[in-house]
Formats: sequence, structure tokens, C-alpha cells
Amino acid sequence: STCRHGTAYSVIESHYSEILTETTYFVPLEQKFEYWRLKITNESQRRRELSIFSFCEFTNQWDTFQDRVNLQYSLFIVRGELTGENLLRIAIQDNLTPDTGGDFISDIARHCWMGMAEAPIDGFDTSREAFLGLYRGYHNPLVVESGRSTNSKAYGDNACGSLATSGSLQPGETREILILLGIGDAHTVGKRTFAEFGSLEQADAELEKLKTHWHAQLESLRVDTPDADLNHTINVWGLYNCLVNFAWSRSASLVYNGERDGLGFRDSVQDILGVAAAIPEPARERLELMLTGQLSNGGAMPIVRPFEHNPGHEEAPHPDEYRSDDCLWFFNALPAYVNETGDLDFYNKMLPYADRGEATVFDHLRRALDFNLERSGVNGLPCGLSADWNDTLRLGYHGESLFVAFQLRLGLATYAEIAERLGKPGQKSWALAEQKKLDASIQACAWDGEWFIWAIGEDGTVYGTQDSEEGQVYLNTQVWSVISEAATADQSARCMRTVHERLATPYGLMLCAPPVIKTSIDVMRAVVFNPGIKENAGIFNHTQGWGVMAACMLGDGDRAYEYYRASMPAAYNDRAELRQIEPYVQGQTTYSTYSPRGGNSRTSWLTGAAAWSYFSATQYILGIKPEVDGLRIDPCIPSSWNSFSAVRRFRNQSFHITVHNPHGVCKGVVRMLIDGEQAAGNLVPAGLPGKEHQVDVWLGP
Repeated sequence: STCRHGTAYSVIESHYSEILTETTYFVPLEQKFEYWRLKITNESQRRRELSIFSFCEFTNQWDTFQDRVNLQYSLFIVRGELTGENLLRIAIQDNLTPDTGGDFISDIARHCWMGMAEAPIDGFDTSREAFLGLYRGYHNPLVVESGRSTNSKAYGDNACGSLATSGSLQPGETREILILLGIGDAHTVGKRTFAEFGSLEQADAELEKLKTHWHAQLESLRVDTPDADLNHTINVWGLYNCLVNFAWSRSASLVYNGERDGLGFRDSVQDILGVAAAIPEPARERLELMLTGQLSNGGAMPIVRPFEHNPGHEEAPHPDEYRSDDCLWFFNALPAYVNETGDLDFYNKMLPYADRGEATVFDHLRRALDFNLERSGVNGLPCGLSADWNDTLRLGYHGESLFVAFQLRLGLATYAEIAERLGKPGQKSWALAEQKKLDASIQACAWDGEWFIWAIGEDGTVYGTQDSEEGQVYLNTQVWSVISEAATADQSARCMRTVHERLATPYGLMLCAPPVIKTSIDVMRAVVFNPGIKENAGIFNHTQGWGVMAACMLGDGDRAYEYYRASMPAAYNDRAELRQIEPYVQGQTTYSTYSPRGGNSRTSWLTGAAAWSYFSATQYILGIKPEVDGLRIDPCIPSSWNSFSAVRRFRNQSFHITVHNPHGVCKGVVRMLIDGEQAAGNLVPAGLPGKEHQVDVWLGP
């Protein structure tokens, strides 16, 4: 068998006993049903008689906890039958409301349907027990083994959907069958949908439409570098991963089973970084939604539920539930959107707070800064509150987070830049004055000689010092000291040297080292994890892009590229048995060398690693950075690269960029031509006449 995944579709091919099957699975755009397109070929030299069965097991109650836990209820609410329209009808709590013809009848009475096209129906089953048989499983279902459906009608217990057909295939003959599986009552929604979409011709058209839609979104950047794995990461899978992450947040996947019914605040804001160039308008809409999830005190609701969000009337969380980093991610995400679109006036847009009142987007940013400044500890650093980015860290509510201090510093610097753009000198002066005070606090208590500390507990305990037995070096505070530019030049060099010596592995950068084993769970809940996994000295892939960014900011393209490839999924395409998850999308965590299974990865698809990986590769390694005034070209590449090229779509223009590196350096633009004309620096101005432009850049010592 071979499984191939494309952009929003999958194809599974199987060879068995000289029969070749190829099944294409996809959900058409803006529809609530899916196609299973089966192609069967007889590769033998004799006629073959075949029986073919579709199969899907359904949940009984769509609420995951009710379905899996409350069996004294969920096993008695489902019915299944074959309708007069030759569609399977699976009904949940069918007595509650009459069919309205909509996809959903109510929040608890729901229906599914299944239909077969291009073949006659010989039989059906809607009872899982009847289909599988007693003491059997999916490897040997009774119906398939016997070659006959039982025409079972589910009435409680567990439902399934199976339609059967049969026929003969001559040598070399190919036959195609189409299965449609959708949401809604079979009598109305299913009948209507099947009539419109139930043909191979329509399936062809819908698949082509789907591919065109996704490929158009992937055209914001195309690259050609000496690294083929990096090329298809940037051109297809890295961005596709970001787009899927943006759509689903952390709600439903092979790991998240649907119980997350809203958008996690901090995750959803960071996800913008990966998609701002590809889908700027949806990115803006998501930003507006998340801004209205900010409270008037500057904090944030932990979860924003779009389907019931009521800005201006939401209840604020209990003070003990605030996280310190939530709204500080706006200082990464908002400039990403504004720089991409040039929509500087977005900062002047009025938006409500979650609980009461409204303000401009710019004022929302001021309240985000005030929130952390007003909640600072005895050392002048922001309090960690219920959690900073690291949810396993328990410093006490008034313990101080150095990571958030670096975030706050970046926020103050970004706010000052925006204030200058908007002609608000007073706000710029305020931000720079606060930044100066914060810098003094950081330098007074956070540098430990070779690296920055981790945090300071509410009781005054300093974590992450040279005297610490466990969790001695913490990745986030080292790389963010560079990203925020809080570190001096000497500190930057030293702490990043420590990162390389103490945290770098062949599979990525560990979050901390050594692991915590004896540390109290009241301080670091990461102790619940095995050493070398997740926050306990594991490789938390969310942070890998930060390591790449920090190395690039120091001009070390070789090291940045080393870090990037160590955690790049495509680098494991021919070592899939090591990584153990899809070799084309990000996973949340990778086991580090502190575990006996270094390199194994888990929790794929829905992770903040997707956005930061794509952002760090495109804007820091390749150095193609949108700014309000244009497109800055400032690569930091491996010294072994002689050149690379890219086509960047930017504000309805296409820029064909070629970077030349004749001297084998990592960084430093010494010359740039725009359409053959010498440019003053390395900024391609916005608003050039024409749709297509050639940009040539030379790096040099």
C-alpha cells in the first residue's frame, strides 16, 4: 500500500492478489460532505468477481465526552436505515425535532448520510456489530469475509455505514465507484446533495476546484535553494501546515479529539505569523476577533469562542487565571499583518474590549503593555501569573518571568516604532522610558555570567543559575534575550554559545537542561513528564524558530541553518522510522537525547511550531521581510550556498529575487539592483510601477 497526501486530499493505493485499488479522499470546498473515489483495476489475466463494501463507524453522540464516557446514555440514541433514496440514514436522537432541511437539526439531534454512485447497491449495514460479527475486528469483518451484507438497521448500540456492490472485471479492466458521506438528514440534505454532486464528472470538477483554491494560497512565496527539502517545506508543506493550523487552531486532530471548543488566545495570535502573506484578509479578521478577546485591563480571555463571542459583554476571568504572555504576542502578529499589507490605518481602528468599552487597536496595544507593567514583581520583572508561555512553570502568582520580561521589552520597542509612524511622540517617549527601566531591572538580576536565568520564584528563589542542579539552562530566555535585543553584544554571544553547547542535539534545541527529576511539582509541573520529553528537557518544536531567529540576528547563518534542519520535518523523509510522525508537517514535541528514544516526535499538525518555523525560515534565513515601506531583502544563509532565488507576491506585485553569494558569506547585502537599476540599500520600495519586478542581491564581506 502507498498513501500520498496532497493539498486537502489524500490518495491510498493498494495492490492485493493482482487487484489494484486507488481511493481518493477529499472534502469539496464549502461543503459538508466528503468524496471517496474508488478506482479498481484487474491486473490479472482472468476475469475476477468482486464484492466491494464501504465502511465508516460513526460516533453515537457528537460530544466526545458523552460518546466515550456516558455509555448508559450514548448507546441508546442512534438509529440507522436505508432510505427510499438509496442513501444510508444515521440519526442521533431522532425523536427530538422534525427535519428542517438544514445540516444540523439542533445542538444534540444530528444526522449523517452515505450514498453510492456509479454502481448498484446490493446490500447495506448500519449496525457495527452486524458488520464485524461477534469477537471480530476490522481485520476480519464477518460481512466482508462472507461477501454478503446483512441489511442491519442500527437501533441503539453502535452505528456504522456500509454499502455493498458487486460485479466482474475483465483482464485489464478498470471500474470506478463513488461514495459520498455527509452531515444532515438523508431525506433532505443527503438527497439534495447527492443529486447535485453524485457523479464522477462532478467529483472531478470539485477536486480540481479544491486544488486550485489551495495552490493559489501557496503562491505567496516560491523558492529555489540548494536544499530540495527546504524548497518543498517552504513551497508547499510548511505553509500548508500553517494554513491548516490557522483553520483548526487546536480543536480537532488525531491528538486533540474535539473537546477544545474555541480558539486558545496565545496560540491563535501566534498562528497569524504563518499566514499573513498567504491570506491577509482572513488574518486581519482573526486579529480583530482576538483583539476583542482582550479585556479592558489589558489581559485576555484564555479561550475565545467565535460562535458565541459577545464583545463588550464577556465576563472577565478570575484574577488568578490570567496568563502573563497572552496579549504580548500581539506585538509579533499585528506588525506582521500591517507590514504585509501596508494598512497602517489598522492601528486606528476602533474595536471593543471583551468585557466593556472600546479603543483603537493602538490603544489595545498600550493596555497590553500596561497589564504587564502593572503586574511586576519586587525585582522589576513582569509577574508570571498563572503561567507564562511555559504552562508547566509554577512560580507563584507574583513570581517573575524573565521570558515575559523579554517579550515586554520587544513590545515596548515595537510600540515606540508604531507610535512614531502614527505621529504620537508622547507615546513613543513613554515606551522608551519604560524600556530603559526594564533594561536596568534585567541587567540587575537576570545575567548569571554565561547565560540568563530562567525565572524568579515568589519566594525569591532564582531558577536557572549555574548553581541549579536541574533546569540549569533554559532555551527561551537565551534566544529571547537576543530577539528582544535586551542582551548586550557580549551577552548575546555568550548565551548563544551556551545554547549550542548545552541544548543543541541532532534533532533540535532542548527547552532546558538538565531535566527536572527531584524538583518539586509545586514549582515545575514538567517533572510529570519523562526526562527528555516536552517541557522536561525535551525538544519543544514551538521554540525552534526562535533559536533560528536569534542565530540569524547574530549573523550566524551556518548555525541557524543547522538548527533549522535539525527540526525540519522534511529532513526526516528518508528516516521516517526515527521521527515516527508525518515527515512533512510539524510536531509539538520531539524526544531529546535525555530520553532513550531521541528523535521520536509526537502531536503533529496543530502546533505553534508551524508558524514560527515558516516565519523564521522565510524572514530570517531567506531574509525576505515585508515592511510598511516595502520589501526588505536581508538573508542570513549557510556560507556554502552560492545563490538562491525566490518569487514573492507582495501587495499585488510579483518580485523575482535572486541572491548571489560569490564570497561564501552568511550575511551582509553589499549591492542590490531593482529591474537593473542600482538601489540605495536593501529595501525594495512599495508601489513600484508595473506588476513584475526583478531584484538581484549580492552578499559580501
